[in-house]
Amino acid sequence: MDKELPKIDLPEDWLAGTDINKELLGLYTNFPVRLKCEVFVLCIEGTVEATLNLNKIQVYPHSLVTLPPGSIFQVNSIEGELKIYILGFSSQYIEENQHSHFLLDTMYHTLGKPVCSLNEKGVQIAESYFKLMIDLYENLPDKAKKEVAFNLYSDIHKGISLLYQSISNERANLSKSEMICRNFGQLVIQHYQNNRNVSWYAEKLGISHAHLCTIVKQITGHTCVEIIASMVIMDAKSQLKSTNLSIQEISDSLNFANMSFFGKYFKRNVGMSPLEYRNKG
Repeated sequence: MDKELPKIDLPEDWLAGTDINKELLGLYTNFPVRLKCEVFVLCIEGTVEATLNLNKIQVYPHSLVTLPPGSIFQVNSIEGELKIYILGFSSQYIEENQHSHFLLDTMYHTLGKPVCSLNEKGVQIAESYFKLMIDLYENLPDKAKKEVAFNLYSDIHKGISLLYQSISNERANLSKSEMICRNFGQLVIQHYQNNRNVSWYAEKLGISHAHLCTIVKQITGHTCVEIIASMVIMDAKSQLKSTNLSIQEISDSLNFANMSFFGKYFKRNVGMSPLEYRNKG
């Protein structure tokens, strides 16, 4: 069924703006979509109740929201007049520019907690940053926008990771299930290149395979296999588009038994062979 969902992406490498009003967001009320792009949202005014990967979230004023690529998103209700800033990066830009380590680190820190409440000072800093990004987006020529994209991408991901790390007693406020899910995410980031066996991760966490699968699905809306595969495929796509490594070398770097097995794994998840993906426009 997920494959049937409408998909949202960005037409440019990145964009920033404030043109997300109540009428536009209302188009997605009770209408699930899958995000191909990655989007950061700063809410200054208004309240949005939404579903992200099957989990309900509340976005209040002074909230920062991280929507990673692959997320299934649906608006349930909107209250008040909205004032929302957005900064987003297209799926093509993410795939082609060796950004997997930035994205994975942010996904780890926001896993199960995509909404972060900011204090007054945090809101001021975040709003100033988003305004600067909008100014750059609206005034830089296209060539310059492409040139600054890498630094923008790394800066905001580092900032998000530091923000989540600095939240006082964050770990103490996590439920046991959230902690297990967070630890699973960290293990996947560390070991996806060498291990794609869910039972291995469950053993490392000291719980059963079934229990791990249930917790991860409940909290993220994705299966363990999907999360592991997303990391592997993200890395493979990045190498295929941004390096001159042979497909055999990429297969070896991801610890596949042989190139044929890598090709089948890639095609099962992407819908085309590694070579077809590399040669795609």
